[in-house]
Amino acid sequence: MTDLGPVAWPPTPLRTERLVLREPAADDRAALVELMASPEVHAFLGGARSREEVERALPTEPARRPGLFVVDFDGATIGIVTLDRRDPERPGRGGGAIELGYLLLPDVWGRGFAVEACAAALRWLDDVLPGEPVVLTTQTANSRSMRVATKLGFVELDRFEEFGAEQWSGIRRA
Repeated sequence: MTDLGPVAWPPTPLRTERLVLREPAADDRAALVELMASPEVHAFLGGARSREEVERALPTEPARRPGLFVVDFDGATIGIVTLDRRDPERPGRGGGAIELGYLLLPDVWGRGFAVEACAAALRWLDDVLPGEPVVLTTQTANSRSMRVATKLGFVELDRFEEFGAEQWSGIRRA
C-alpha cells in the first residue's frame, strides 16, 4: 500500500443516507480489533490474525492515513473503507492504480452498507483525484464481494492466484 498523493486529509466527514465515513479516532479501536481479528471477515483474505496479535499491533491512537475511512452507522463503528495505491509487486494487473478495499463487521452484512460506503468514498476520490483508475480485488469464491463490485460498476480486468485461491480483479468503468 502506498500513498494516494496530493490530497487534503482528513476530509470533512462523508455522509450518506445511513452512514458517516470519517477519519479513525481512538474510540474506534475496540471495533477495529474485532474487525481485524474476525475469522468471518478474513475468510477470503488469507485468514484472520489472533485477537492478541491485533491488540499488540494496533496503536492506541490511530495514525493519520489518507484514504482510510471508518464507517459509522448510528454512532457505532461497523467497518472501514480504504483507498490505496496498488503495489505493482502484487500479482495481477492494476499496479499503481488506486485500489478500493472494505471490511465490515459480519453483523451488518447483507444490508447494502458496503455498496453505500464504497460509493461515497469513490465520489470523494472523483472530487480530489478526477480521472484516476480504480481497481478492486476479491476472491472469485467471495460471492458477496463479487456482487458489491458489480453494483459499483467494476468490470473484470484479470484473474490470478493469491492467498492460495483464485482472485478476481476489476476496474471501475469511467
